[in-house]
Amino acid sequence: MSLINKIKVLIVDDSALVRQALTAIFSSDQQIEVIGTASNPYIAVTKIQKNVPDVITLDIEMPRMDGLTFLKKIMSQHPIPVIIISSYSDKGSANALKALEYGAVDVVNKPTLSSKEAIEDAKIELCDIIKAASIAKIRKKSPLQVPPVIVQPKLSADAIIAKANTYSSLQTTDFVVAVGASTGGTEALRVFLEAMPQDAPGIVIVQHMPEHFTRSFANRLNDLCRIRVKEAVNGDQVVKGLAIIAPGNKHMLLKRAGNNYYVEVTEGPLVNRHRPSVDVLFRSTAKFAGRNAVGIIMTGMGDDGARGLLEMKEAGARTAAQDEKTCIVFGMPKVAISIGAAEKILPLEQLANFAIRR
Repeated sequence: MSLINKIKVLIVDDSALVRQALTAIFSSDQQIEVIGTASNPYIAVTKIQKNVPDVITLDIEMPRMDGLTFLKKIMSQHPIPVIIISSYSDKGSANALKALEYGAVDVVNKPTLSSKEAIEDAKIELCDIIKAASIAKIRKKSPLQVPPVIVQPKLSADAIIAKANTYSSLQTTDFVVAVGASTGGTEALRVFLEAMPQDAPGIVIVQHMPEHFTRSFANRLNDLCRIRVKEAVNGDQVVKGLAIIAPGNKHMLLKRAGNNYYVEVTEGPLVNRHRPSVDVLFRSTAKFAGRNAVGIIMTGMGDDGARGLLEMKEAGARTAAQDEKTCIVFGMPKVAISIGAAEKILPLEQLANFAIRR
């Protein structure tokens, strides 16, 4: 077997404990190499000059120079994929969203190492995010070819909801749009939702994002869009002119009572190494909305949502995948296309029109 170049990571955080924990997590993956750590951006610059990393993990609140200022400098002078790893706070959450606007590839909570399960979840999440960032299009050199992740077997949507033997044939003038996205999805969703008219159909969304940050993300989109956007609360009605985003660290399912759709927010294991999982949302949409639904899969690493999109298509829903040119990471859409789940392959700017067309 030929040797694969490891993904070189630089950790920038003012906490020695966090630097140590992240180093241990990344070093546990044979595809990742931590080439250095830095307690502030000035030290980071010196290390970058000696050895350019493939990915930088960056805290926001640091002494001497804050992470946002450093991020701006990186993006303007020497673009490198940056992952924001930050503790949650109202201010920190707002700054994390700014970081995404400034060019960060993704944002994640600092890992909690309170239990063996939490440590394993952190390893899976963080290592997958590093691999996604390493092939994001921000990089000037050719994307690194990364082999499949070697972790414990992934759970499918079966862990949360059983696949239906028959699908809904409910006749109604209303329909639901289900959307799944991961790396690069925050910007893709902004473009998608800003294009929606006030009377757009009800929209349910899974964006792979940390707990708490989804609320700030939804509030930010609510300020920008003509439709209302909110973080899901268990039992929320899915109605016209409203987009509901699954909360971080919770699965979200579409359900139906009579002619009315609502969402169920629930606990559960990681599905496809994610919580929330796109597959869980898409399977429930296939089961309870059937042909009265539209499914759209956007930019992201891995395969979460591909099989669920196929189930939606088999249930009679119209389906689409974002095209490679407009994806930050052409992973999830690529898998969906390869298994025949996508009826259409469209650039980002055409997905909103596809979603509202009957």
